[in-house]
Amino acid sequence: MQRRRWRLVARVVKTHGRKGEVVVTPVHGLPALLSEGMQVACVPPQLSRDRFHTVIDVETGGGSGELVSLSGVNDLNGARALVGSSVLAPEDELPDEVRIEGPETWIGRTVSDRRLGSLGEIVEVMVGRANDVWAVAGPYGEVLVPVVGEFIVGVPEDGDIEVDLPDGLVEG
Repeated sequence: MQRRRWRLVARVVKTHGRKGEVVVTPVHGLPALLSEGMQVACVPPQLSRDRFHTVIDVETGGGSGELVSLSGVNDLNGARALVGSSVLAPEDELPDEVRIEGPETWIGRTVSDRRLGSLGEIVEVMVGRANDVWAVAGPYGEVLVPVVGEFIVGVPEDGDIEVDLPDGLVEG
């Protein structure tokens, strides 16, 4: 029997309501990947809660992430225990078109802003609780790019990653 491979796909960032729902955000520039019926693991594990859950419901559309209901999480206390956890999904339950790689694969990629042009090259990936941040070194010095859907326009397999950063994020 072959062991199942798991991949980090999201982080639990906050609770929502009193019925145990949580808000999750994708990591590493990934799209939203959780779907109803998917088995997930929330890590690091704690003695007071289950590590494995089944996704009962997923609501998308809000700017702050996906609203997710998980099996075994039925109240606010259960949801609070998950805040800060990383959400792992089995590779075999992820869509074939999604290539999941570690944050180190972004290093060396070039980044261009829609208005400013070339920002430079990703030199570091800072993994955060809510989202990752790319440190981009180039003509504007070091630019910290939050890896969130509202700023990332396109990530082609080759060539520049296109972003649309808000005013004030880049000095110069």
